[in-house]
Amino acid sequence: MLLNMSENNCPFEERDRDRLPPIINHSLDRGPKLHFPSYGSFISTLNHKRESGSHSLSSPLLLPAVKQVRELPPICPDVRQKHRISIDVLPPEVKARFISEPIIPIRTKTGREFQEDLERATISGDWKQVHDFYLITFDSFLELNAAFKNPQYTSPATYVIYAHLLRQIAALAEADHHFLMHWFKKLPQKRFKQLVERLQLFITTRLFPAKPEELPPMAKCSWWIPSATKVLSLLNAANSISSPPIVPFSDFYNLTLDHIDFMEDYHTWQAHGNSNRFTFCQFPFILSTVVKKAIIQRDSEQQMISMARQTLVDKVSRRQRVDMSLLFLNIKVRRLQLVSDSLDELSRKRADLKKKLKVTFVGEAGLDMGGLTKEWFLLLIRQIFHTDYGMFTYVKESQCHWFSSWKCDNYSEFRLVGALMGLAVYNSITLDIRFPPCVYKKLLTPPIVPCDLDTPVGMATLTLEDLQQVMPDLAHGLGELLSYEGNVEEDFYTTFQVFQEELGVVKSYNLKPGGDKIPVTNLNRKEYVQLYVDFLLNKSIYRQFAAFYNGFHSVCASNALMLLRPEEVEILVCGSPNLDMSSLQRVVQYEGYSKTDPTIRAFWDVVLAFPSELQKKLLHFTTGSDRVPVGGMADLNFKISKIDVSTDWLPVSHTCFNQICLPPYKSKKELRQKLTIAISNAEGFGLE
Repeated sequence: MLLNMSENNCPFEERDRDRLPPIINHSLDRGPKLHFPSYGSFISTLNHKRESGSHSLSSPLLLPAVKQVRELPPICPDVRQKHRISIDVLPPEVKARFISEPIIPIRTKTGREFQEDLERATISGDWKQVHDFYLITFDSFLELNAAFKNPQYTSPATYVIYAHLLRQIAALAEADHHFLMHWFKKLPQKRFKQLVERLQLFITTRLFPAKPEELPPMAKCSWWIPSATKVLSLLNAANSISSPPIVPFSDFYNLTLDHIDFMEDYHTWQAHGNSNRFTFCQFPFILSTVVKKAIIQRDSEQQMISMARQTLVDKVSRRQRVDMSLLFLNIKVRRLQLVSDSLDELSRKRADLKKKLKVTFVGEAGLDMGGLTKEWFLLLIRQIFHTDYGMFTYVKESQCHWFSSWKCDNYSEFRLVGALMGLAVYNSITLDIRFPPCVYKKLLTPPIVPCDLDTPVGMATLTLEDLQQVMPDLAHGLGELLSYEGNVEEDFYTTFQVFQEELGVVKSYNLKPGGDKIPVTNLNRKEYVQLYVDFLLNKSIYRQFAAFYNGFHSVCASNALMLLRPEEVEILVCGSPNLDMSSLQRVVQYEGYSKTDPTIRAFWDVVLAFPSELQKKLLHFTTGSDRVPVGGMADLNFKISKIDVSTDWLPVSHTCFNQICLPPYKSKKELRQKLTIAISNAEGFGLE
């Protein structure tokens, strides 16, 4: 079990808990070192010296300590003495990864040269040179122009011609698709979005035509939708390689597909993979998160039913009594030993993790109708992610949690957190977890657990942009190192070695073999930054994350995970950050009130006028999370109840049931004041 300081009576000052551990870059031993709080201040000082006429520094400089990872509480005050331990060889499962350069298409002519060819051809009448350029650029250049520049292909009356043009484009060679993708990437956002919408409309109209007689029978044009979807995939690829994306990835969702038999499509995809037999699962960007969540849940349910059926058959064949509790994952825990009991229960019942979850608190009466399950999740997450617990650190600059890098012999509690996230997805519970986006990239690397247990997991290819979302100050400094115009080796005195403090012990790690003797130069600084990012986000937390990864996939093990983007995994676990209080007003339930009561009218007038931050606080106060489930506000089951107490009382909430209780306030002003106080000071007493 991880160490809890309150249980071990090891006092430490608050400032010690908040102090961040250094991850220090070691330099060659060339004299006294000066410390700067960031690369930015270092470069500013260097530029100042150069402006004053100094071309070199009198003293070499050391790269700064990383300030983004919170230090773990000391075991005892007397073990804080640091011992430097050199570790030259990293574990084999965390070998260096390099980011490949994107392949940019080579154009044989510039725009000006092509214009000159056109002018010469117009004068001479010889169009062969222009024609040859078309041929080596696209096999079907005229069809491409017709498909993407003709505004007439928005009407079903023209869809027969449009479909043939789309088939021509879909059948182009891979090299032409590559050129086309980069052409899409250069389009203005408005034009790009028009193309996406036109293709989506074509697919929707073919699936659900308003006037079926306007289109040929489906049996005669089964190739229409595959062709359009393949062309849409080129636009999606162009959007994915653009930084930032041209349009949100959700613009590629076709919501009409929510109404088809997507499980049949999924089973066909499982049976035939990416063969010539078309399925929408081959192009998962077009499926909404709602569909993907439903596929994951139904796939898991089918696995659970199969397991339960086999268990029942075994019981009957042995003439044993059949207990219907076999159909559920039954968790019994004590409140005072919540984490240890939960860990024991989930470890003993690994074979049942895909079953429907039911929670019982020992010594408490009552059946779990959903409230106890949600309370179990809320209490566990609150305890595990508390700073004192030591598993995760909270990074104030990025407002997210990150994995503690200290090493131990047992990482089972990280597996528990992963399993909790998987159970939350399967049981439609939204968790209040603040992980950076790269965690979800790592969870899908690979999306399916490898059969070979020695295969590394979670080792995603991450960039400086990913580090920016975890440790923004350090990422900014490394970015300035990459753009520094002076002599990096002479001015920075940095090597391919970093130091990391773990429970009072400073350990050194070489980013590459012999890294402590390899200086960082202008030529190799890009490699240095790549290795540094890889070390911080992959290697230094490998065993912690591997346990976390395996816990998540022990519940959500499904080929359906291959359909998900990292952003969609985050939405499945934590919900969507996009609030629509008007939608919530339409689906809210009332108890003791009606929607025409003065208190309710005043409530919605106040809430709809709230800034987004207060709206999030209201949602967090009432539900335990400031995000919206995948299915939208309707899935919240939000309830407003009347409580017959003095109007001097503040509103109260029952987060396990997504319920807020309002006294019958007499005025809008009084309601706004009491509600604002309640939701702004709710941490610690909103859970009931």
